[in-house]
Amino acid sequence: MNELQGNRLIGNFSELRAAGKRALVPFITAGYPDLETTAALLRDFGSRGVRICELGIPFSDPIADGPVIQASYTEALANGVTSDRIFEMVRGYRKSASGEMALVAMVSYSIVFRRGVGDYLDAARGAGFDGLIVPDLPLEEAAQFEELAAARGLANVMLIAPTTPPQRQLRIAGHSRGFIYFISVAGITGERNKLPEASIAAVAELRKHTGTPVCIGFGISNAATVKHVCEVADGAIVGSAIVHRITDAKGKPRDVLVRDVGNFVGQLLAPIA
Repeated sequence: MNELQGNRLIGNFSELRAAGKRALVPFITAGYPDLETTAALLRDFGSRGVRICELGIPFSDPIADGPVIQASYTEALANGVTSDRIFEMVRGYRKSASGEMALVAMVSYSIVFRRGVGDYLDAARGAGFDGLIVPDLPLEEAAQFEELAAARGLANVMLIAPTTPPQRQLRIAGHSRGFIYFISVAGITGERNKLPEASIAAVAELRKHTGTPVCIGFGISNAATVKHVCEVADGAIVGSAIVHRITDAKGKPRDVLVRDVGNFVGQLLAPIA
């Protein structure tokens, strides 16, 4: 799609692929424990070589998030975090010297629909987002949303579950821009010691049929699993393990929290840097 020329998400994956490298995609909850810390974490991640980051937009009823991320959403909402405040934070990040990471919003369609799809996409693009992951957007409605997003230079990233039949996987892949989010395990997010080899094999098969990068998420919690996943996938998405460490460091000064969490992200990145 010509509208997506210049999109950071697509450009960063192209550069990584040309260099024979893989992506670490950290997930953090926007506004947890506060928006200033979120912005500081983004700057830290970028300084360590992270090229793409996923920001969770807090929602009261997430459909696939485990207890760690759910608790972070609940606290952020209680502190008054809204999409508009997140957009303002992202605008500030983009103005900073280190504000070059590709940013993808993980956002419920309920939030987008309530505001109006066009208005929400306009605001996300104006803030500096490069793509959206809408986990409750069904495939049957994806084509129209994909078109509206692309017209604004935004990539619509689709999810594929391990239980999705192969032909439907290919249809979803055909509507996914930027990358394809392959869910490693059925169920909810959370840290796991090992991922099913069937999911790794499914990703290897999927990559034979699409030129769009494929990233694996759910359950990745350590550097060894990042390395294993990236032997077949274009990237590894790590969420709960990072949010867990933010929770553990909440009582510390912001610079210490950012350093501690950033060091963990650096450890995850090391095997594929």
